[in-house]
Amino acid sequence: MTKHRIKSRLLYHYLHDPSAIAGSVLMVVFILVALLAPLLAPQNPYDLETVSLENFLQPPVWMEGGSAPFWLGTDDQGRGIFSTILYGLRTSLLVGFSVVSIAGTFGVVMGLLAGYYGGWIDAVTMRLADTFFSFSTTLMAILLLGLFKERGIFTVVAAICMVDWVRYARTMRGSVLEVKQEAYVMAAKATGAGDFRLLFKHLMPNAIPPIFVVVAVDLAVVIMLEATLSFLGVGVPITRPSLGMMIAIGKNYIYAGMWWMVVFPGATLILLVVGINLFADWLREELNPKIERQG
Repeated sequence: MTKHRIKSRLLYHYLHDPSAIAGSVLMVVFILVALLAPLLAPQNPYDLETVSLENFLQPPVWMEGGSAPFWLGTDDQGRGIFSTILYGLRTSLLVGFSVVSIAGTFGVVMGLLAGYYGGWIDAVTMRLADTFFSFSTTLMAILLLGLFKERGIFTVVAAICMVDWVRYARTMRGSVLEVKQEAYVMAAKATGAGDFRLLFKHLMPNAIPPIFVVVAVDLAVVIMLEATLSFLGVGVPITRPSLGMMIAIGKNYIYAGMWWMVVFPGATLILLVVGINLFADWLREELNPKIERQG
């Protein structure tokens, strides 16, 4: 099947899959909103000059006591919930894409080498992967974060990457073990192609498709993990906006009737993860050769 026909098939199935369209639209909207947060947000929730305690715990604008520009109400510091959500999305997506890029690159390279060379490289890589995989990702991230003296987005990304590369390495290794038995790889090896050419010209391009599914699924997992860590108080520092931290603060006021402090950031997090998962599910079906689809 030619590349042109593959692209046409993917586009056809995408345009005829409402869930894939809905998921990708949600993803694009949230990414654009996060990038344009400084322009869309009525205030910078972490700029002390724009925050006032006089706006303490205001309800949404459509309720009695609410006022513009605090469309979704304010929190216990007088910060607009709408503005804080926009900046919190930036943190969530920054952590998500950073982890996927760093852990994905490292895991793909390790899986590529382990699958191609085998032997002690494969044994060491897989035993190390099995060790990390045997523990809860959340608990491992909390443990690793405890080893850092300073908290910040970099430390959160580093801690998650240390345990997240495993899924990429295992997937890539399995894909390479299949691809390296193909006739074109054997032919290239027989003609004297070097390891570098075999790895990055023949193996990687043909073994990489399953990684795209892992990336899509893992992005949602990492965003939820960052929110969980921030909710538990071990994620990003309190000086940085985070959806998980907003939910953690809001839960202290929900029984006092300030439901907007939890509902709106929680709904945003759910919609973001659902959008990513809808697109990931479609991508998994399209790249799975065992699933036959018409069209």
